[in-house]
Amino acid sequence: MDRREFLQSAATVAAAGALVSSAVTEASARIIDIQHKEEKKMKKIIMAADPFAVDLKDAVKADLIAKGYEVEDVGSQKGQDIAYFDCAPVACKKLQADPTARGILFCGTGMGMSIVANRFAGIHASVVESVFAAKMCRVINNANVLCLGAMIWGEWMAKEAVNTFLTTEFTKAEGFGPLEGFLQDAFKKVNAIKD
Repeated sequence: MDRREFLQSAATVAAAGALVSSAVTEASARIIDIQHKEEKKMKKIIMAADPFAVDLKDAVKADLIAKGYEVEDVGSQKGQDIAYFDCAPVACKKLQADPTARGILFCGTGMGMSIVANRFAGIHASVVESVFAAKMCRVINNANVLCLGAMIWGEWMAKEAVNTFLTTEFTKAEGFGPLEGFLQDAFKKVNAIKD
């Protein structure tokens, strides 16, 4: 191969490399755009707490805001007490209006908030006492509201449970692939149950 042939082949390789690089850059940009769109779908969090859980709610709220979530707090604040049976309905109505949002509700045990929240159509609230349960209530039951008790959870673990809840998808966990159809069917059947 003479010098001219070498330079032509090198130019061809460089041009091909530039095309591949450009295609990879465009594909990467599209993937990042899709990821951002998916993240935006679940960035809204509706929160509420009764007076027993304001401190825990405030700690989790600060963590979510730092992670880029849009947080709307409709519950008790320091010096402004709102009972769980008054603030949970406000949160649930907002969640009904925006099905892409998620709810995080706090009270003494989480149970009061869960009982009230589950009275609203389209709300699937789970009171949990472990990070594992926070994951499984999403994987198995497609819960859209997490209820935590301030008498049970410390700040660090509550943040971990909330993060797990928000980043876990319905039916998407190791070992649950074969159950995906069953879980989706079960979710529909549970939603159809009326008293």
